[in-house]
Amino acid sequence: MYNVKSKLATEFIDNDEILESLKYGEKNKDNYELHRQLLEKARSLKGLAHREAAILLNCEDEKIIEEMKSIAREIKEKFYGNRIVLFAPLYLSNYCVNGCVYCPYHSKNKSIPRIKLTQEEIRQEVIALQDMGHKRIAVELGEDPVNNPLDYVLESIKTIYDTKHKNGSIRRINVNIAATDVESYKKLKEAGIGTYILFQETYNKENYEALHPTGPKSNYAYHTEAMDRAMEAGIDDVGIGVLYGLENYKYELIGLLMHAEHLEATFGVGPHTISVPRICPADDIDTEDFKNALDDETFEKLIALIRIAVPYTGMIISTRESMEMRRKALDLGVSQISGGSRTAVGGYIKDIESESAQFDVSDRRSLQEVVNWLLELGHIPSFCTACYREGRTGDRFMSLLKSGQIVNCCHPNALITLEEYMCDYGNEKTLEEGNRIIEENLRVIKNEKVRERTKEYLEKIKSGERDFRF
Repeated sequence: MYNVKSKLATEFIDNDEILESLKYGEKNKDNYELHRQLLEKARSLKGLAHREAAILLNCEDEKIIEEMKSIAREIKEKFYGNRIVLFAPLYLSNYCVNGCVYCPYHSKNKSIPRIKLTQEEIRQEVIALQDMGHKRIAVELGEDPVNNPLDYVLESIKTIYDTKHKNGSIRRINVNIAATDVESYKKLKEAGIGTYILFQETYNKENYEALHPTGPKSNYAYHTEAMDRAMEAGIDDVGIGVLYGLENYKYELIGLLMHAEHLEATFGVGPHTISVPRICPADDIDTEDFKNALDDETFEKLIALIRIAVPYTGMIISTRESMEMRRKALDLGVSQISGGSRTAVGGYIKDIESESAQFDVSDRRSLQEVVNWLLELGHIPSFCTACYREGRTGDRFMSLLKSGQIVNCCHPNALITLEEYMCDYGNEKTLEEGNRIIEENLRVIKNEKVRERTKEYLEKIKSGERDFRF
């Protein structure tokens, strides 16, 4: 029984509705007139319902696919401009009681060394991240009520926020931890987290249960309904995603869009971000065991379709992907990327990827290399965290984005944080390219008062002051 506003996972992610939507999409995959109508709807920034997306998902017409990508670029430019937000993951512990067959942290893996950082080790990791130039991180750890209780997470968040080194500071902590209860989400909110991130892994209930044979995560309903509990607790920025490769990607995309529609219908605001990870090798994990691998061409189409279906949602791609794939993804709609990432517990202190890594990193460039690369491509590397700290979250952020007013905040804030990065961490190439990008993009700010205030802040940063924001 499909019900977008239901509180039950099996009703707002209804298996029969997904299958019917895919049949409908297959039936209309050659309906050129309908394709044109949907593309025009997408171009008008109205997004696409999951059944509409199923039609374009099944379409194999190259001209339609290319136009879909073109519209994705237009939408990305309108709402996010050439700004690319940068972040890094911080792994605190790989102790885990779950049996997820695609993750090396699974409880039966005896070859991986189990590590849990002390608060002093966390402080050292944070200093290493700050010395790179990071201002925004995503905290990651396995699910283990004994080794990784909520109190440990809360204490770690305080340690991270309290750690200051030179001009460095972490200004936004996003958190990717296991599904929990409303009271725990309230505590995370009080601790000052930014976005609560939780990947569904797969929306197919039968496959989900097979992939999660043991541990708390095996409860499909509890996991799938986690975002409802988080938003009930006051966390109005949530991030969703699936791990492409575990299930047929068409099934996953429809489930993902249904989840976004459910959050919008129930809470008045959809997901703040959607991530697009693909399964990749790791300790004790062979990707050959998974038969739903997504080729690059299909992956590009998928990214473009997500962008036009949910035009107001940020999109994230990690260092799982190569430099070239990340370049293409930026063009098609991705607005956030990680840089200089370590996926091992303690990886920033040691500056290596160890046996405790959750997955293999494809893009191994340093943050500075990523920043310079973005500048060369004409993007503004942004370390902005202003909206979170100014209370522009949830529906307040979305209303500004939809009205087009967010450009008066995000664009100047991106330039200000880039100037900070250049002054504190940039090399000669960063300064040369960064100054060019800043000069070019000051002209994009139409509001004269905002433009002049931005110039004022830029000069103050050069004089040693920090942390300005609109």
